[in-house]
Amino acid sequence: MSSPVASAKPSADTATEQRGTVNGARWALAAALLGFFVMTLDALIVNVALPEIGRGFGGGMTGLQWVVDGYTLMFAALLLSAGSVTDRIGARQAFGAGLVVFTVASAACGFAPNLGVLVVARLVQGAGAAVIVPASLALIREAFPDPARRARAISVWAMGGSVGAAAGPVLGGVLSELSWRMIFFVNLPVGVLALFLLARTARSPRRGDAPFDWTGQIAAVAAMGGLTYAAIEAGAVGVGAPRVLLALGVAVLAAVVFVAAAQARGRNPMVPLELLRARTMALSATIGFALNVGFYGMIFLLGLYLQQEQDLSPMATGLAFLPMTLLTAVVSPTAARLAARFGPRMPIVTGQLLMAAGLVALCLPSASAPAWLLVVLMIPVGTGGGLAVPAVTSLLLDRVPAQRAGTASGVLNASRQLGGALSVAVFGALVSNHAQFLHGLRTSLLIAALLVVLTAAASVLLKEKSS
Repeated sequence: MSSPVASAKPSADTATEQRGTVNGARWALAAALLGFFVMTLDALIVNVALPEIGRGFGGGMTGLQWVVDGYTLMFAALLLSAGSVTDRIGARQAFGAGLVVFTVASAACGFAPNLGVLVVARLVQGAGAAVIVPASLALIREAFPDPARRARAISVWAMGGSVGAAAGPVLGGVLSELSWRMIFFVNLPVGVLALFLLARTARSPRRGDAPFDWTGQIAAVAAMGGLTYAAIEAGAVGVGAPRVLLALGVAVLAAVVFVAAAQARGRNPMVPLELLRARTMALSATIGFALNVGFYGMIFLLGLYLQQEQDLSPMATGLAFLPMTLLTAVVSPTAARLAARFGPRMPIVTGQLLMAAGLVALCLPSASAPAWLLVVLMIPVGTGGGLAVPAVTSLLLDRVPAQRAGTASGVLNASRQLGGALSVAVFGALVSNHAQFLHGLRTSLLIAALLVVLTAAASVLLKEKSS
């Protein structure tokens, strides 16, 4: 009688362990999804509220650009080291730390007494978001070792960002009718819930105790910060102004230091050169950059245009973005199925061409065109991004070793956020002259469309197999 009991017990234990593993993976995915949702929500909820913030604090176009780019700049610059730190201290630990920083900084934004404090708090928010993104992807990489299940999980994760993108403009419009400060307080309950879900997952393993690459990180912040500052200030004082030229010089010098000192000769670089040299990594980062230039650049421009030029209320402006962002959320899960059936290049190339077509189409309506026409023409831009981004992300994570997942996702998302930051900086400069706003808007959209077409052409170089 003892033998059947002895043989049955391991089966029950194994079944319990498997259920625990499945539940842990679900909790990890839920936490990662909420983290990606809240940082995407925050990136887009601000755009619709910019005119209200400007009326409350002043500062003109330059000040409003920094409210957006303070967040995206730190996000982009710290993503590089955040991916490396995630690999070293563990995905769960890094994700939790990023959520805490982001949530506390959101409260500081809501209570900001002036524009300067708001921009500083946005910088801290960006630092927290920089940890959340690569850590969330690495958390999914750990929880779903099977490639097929991982691809589906990444699609769900991307859908969280798409839902955040859909909710952001609408919530921004609704809450701005009450107070622009509410757009930051809404992050608090979401951050707390994500931390609760994260507490139900297992602690992630550490992957090493290598020293932090301070030289590389400082150089990355200086390079991206100098470039963004130069682009913003050029719109206010001109390209030939001494401070603009100085900022460009700092950006170039810092980029050289990043590559030569921190990466080539450093013993513990935060981004190994062999990862950057990989064709899949380089192309994925370039594609991500172009997609964010098109998507976030368009939202920044049309958020201002609909309120300042067409006199729409913040709520009506937020609702104008809703059809595009909702369709983006619906399309994102489709990318994984298309990639599984036709290979990743199909949704990547198709998505970019759709986005480019939408950007060009938005240049065609006259100044007297009704707002509903712009709403319709925005749809291909969001749909294209919803197809391409999950496919690029999934392709990259399939091609890199597990121990480099955080670093690779950090590089990809740093490139994406840099694209968003530079689009706001450059396009904001092009529309800074109120009398020439429509001309600047069209020029900006055409620049974005051209960039996306170029990366779509380059996408044919992506291999279906490991490169």
